[in-house]
Amino acid sequence: MATDYDAPRVRDGEEEKADNIIELDSARSRTATDLLEEDTEAVDGHTLPGADLSDLSLEVRVVPRQADEFSCISCFLLVHRSQESKPGTSICLDCA
Repeated sequence: MATDYDAPRVRDGEEEKADNIIELDSARSRTATDLLEEDTEAVDGHTLPGADLSDLSLEVRVVPRQADEFSCISCFLLVHRSQESKPGTSICLDCA
């Protein structure tokens, strides 16, 4: 006998109701605190958006542009002269 796999499955009403009750019971057993702890857990040391970082300070050493570097007029990145598409154009190879 051939089986039509595209046809919708017909299940007994009692079996479907029992499955729904089991799903609802398992959903109720999880409390809101369990959900919050699960959502706010940091993964691999990454901080989540909205985290309080007021006690941390960020220090960055800024190095001025060197003589062998130029600023691309298309992407505004600072790149080495060897990455210039044509001498004197101020466009990097990636943008050319």
